[in-house]
Amino acid sequence: MTDVTTFILQPTPTLATVRSLSRTLAILCAIILAGAVAVYARTPSVRVAENDPTTLIVEGDDTKDVFGMGRSIIVRGRVKHGVMAFGGDVFVEGRVEGDVGVIGGTITQRENSYIGGDVLVIGGAYHHGKNAPGRDPETKTIMFAGYEEELRELGRNPLSLLEPKWTVASFGLRVLSILFWFIISLGLTAATPGAISRAAARLQLTSLRVAVIGLVAAFVLAFGVPVALHLLPPVLGLFVGALSILLLLVAYLFGRVAIHAATGRWLQRLLLREEQRSESIALLSGATFWAVVLSLPYLWALAVAGLVVTSLGLALTVRYRNGWKLGARA
Repeated sequence: MTDVTTFILQPTPTLATVRSLSRTLAILCAIILAGAVAVYARTPSVRVAENDPTTLIVEGDDTKDVFGMGRSIIVRGRVKHGVMAFGGDVFVEGRVEGDVGVIGGTITQRENSYIGGDVLVIGGAYHHGKNAPGRDPETKTIMFAGYEEELRELGRNPLSLLEPKWTVASFGLRVLSILFWFIISLGLTAATPGAISRAAARLQLTSLRVAVIGLVAAFVLAFGVPVALHLLPPVLGLFVGALSILLLLVAYLFGRVAIHAATGRWLQRLLLREEQRSESIALLSGATFWAVVLSLPYLWALAVAGLVVTSLGLALTVRYRNGWKLGARA
């Protein structure tokens, strides 16, 4: 019987699991990018099913990766590389030499078929016949269950991610988001009033410099950390990855509160007289303002990117006093 290791939402993954998952995700990301560039460049061995335009059928030999965006894939021939479906299912009836992955779908391996690489399922399941599936004993099966319908809809209609749906439930979630960030802002401002005040003032005085520093930090985290994970020893790489995630979370928390404070003060100067202004009203109005901005179709993605970049810049310059700009000019 083929020995296939399966990891389903492990709370404490081992280093081997982390490395295998990172490698598999990197391969699948490369497949997605390649498929996005040439999604319509079908090879002769890949055709669209006559009775179902949302299904691709692989017959004969295919020397490239097979990618389906919002489509299911049926492999009846041989694929020398990998197969990836986003928002669809994969049915392996023939032979796949590389990895097979789905996001928002299910992988079904028929009898007498073969998969030579890893199997990755995000938001779905992996099914095979009663007998042991044809697999390489050194490969792994990694499954993350949940949100299958949401991921399937996203794969078939990617623009739905940029178009928030206004329902009673979504409105309630946005109200809870305002209350959550207001409470967080009150607590963090009470714990570190000087740091939040300096960060909000710096955002108003040197916003361009803060944005440049945050952009450089975001570039390092997005590209430098993955490279370090592959080059460094496993223990050191895992330590660097954990520190980078912690830095991103803490920076976003601190920066978001500072942005709320700066935005609220700006709104108070526009709408309220000086005797009516208060820090609590500023934090509440700032949290409400950004909750509304993050609900706007299409623009919310740019707003999230701006918040992350600005938060990183504020967190990395928090130890400097606001006089550092004047000192640099002197």
